[in-house]
Amino acid sequence: MPLSLHAAYVPGALQMLGTANHLLDKAEQWCEQTGCSEAEVIAARIHEDMLPFTYQVKCVAEHTQGSIEGVRQGVYSPDLNPPPATFAALRDKLAGAVAAMEALSEEDMEGFMGQPMRFEFKGSGLDFTAENFLLSFSQPNFYFHCATAYDILRMKGVPVGKRDFMGRVRIKAG
Repeated sequence: MPLSLHAAYVPGALQMLGTANHLLDKAEQWCEQTGCSEAEVIAARIHEDMLPFTYQVKCVAEHTQGSIEGVRQGVYSPDLNPPPATFAALRDKLAGAVAAMEALSEEDMEGFMGQPMRFEFKGSGLDFTAENFLLSFSQPNFYFHCATAYDILRMKGVPVGKRDFMGRVRIKAG
């Protein structure tokens, strides 16, 4: 049986949303233990020309829930509003994305197949089919931003490891 778009996209999105939530928990615990301020972690960057932790977490939600909303509309443009400024607000953003992913049915996802989809940013754009947008653009982005959030925490000294990034893997039942 061929792999459905739902099976190829939604479980990975939920896994990385769970990872992003877990990373927030680890960051918050570390701040409490070390006295580091939440604001310092929220604003942390790997390099000065990269966006901060809060943006990275926001983008995990944007490239899951936001991408699905874009597919429904036929166009996706990144949300350029400032990212949430607290761990709690980031959790809320992720919770909305989790709810949106959990609400998607296989029928919803298969209905997207073949639909035209356009990515627009700062006056330029890329044309896709919905499935190619989700699998070749959106999915790599949510993994990238989750990995970058993880890397920022590692750089700060938060004790996270590969298991913290992997999140809940989908093992064989029984």
